[in-house]
Amino acid sequence: MKKLILFIIFFGITSTGFCQLKSRSFEEVDSLQQIQKRKIIVFIHTDWCQFCQRMKSTTFKNQEIIGKLNSEFYFIDLNAEEKRDILFNNQVFKYQPSGNNVGVHELALQLGTMNNHIVYPVLCVLNEKKEIILQYNNYLSPKDFKILLEKLKE
Repeated sequence: MKKLILFIIFFGITSTGFCQLKSRSFEEVDSLQQIQKRKIIVFIHTDWCQFCQRMKSTTFKNQEIIGKLNSEFYFIDLNAEEKRDILFNNQVFKYQPSGNNVGVHELALQLGTMNNHIVYPVLCVLNEKKEIILQYNNYLSPKDFKILLEKLKE
């Protein structure tokens, strides 16, 4: 009996406490939109950006945020230095080198550029027609991100 109770407690913790954020690919979202229309949230970041890493370890680990993103939006995690070609909206976007092992992806520039430059992290929100409806380039705490998600549902 004791083992059964421990098993139920462990199962309850692992099924609710370790919910994973579902990150989609751009190619995946194209087909998912045909099944269910949702807004797309693109998190554009780099490996060297401290605020990007902080958002990954705080905001995107918050269980309430994970639940909302998984159930109400399509979430895409885009490393701005991604080297693979990405097909999105019937267009191929490529990595653009700018020096030795340095560069930026065209799609990151397309979605994240504000006032002629890009500052990380960037949140780009697209509507169901893949049009940019919001761009935000700053760290968002879990509290502020929840407020943003509520406003995006309207």
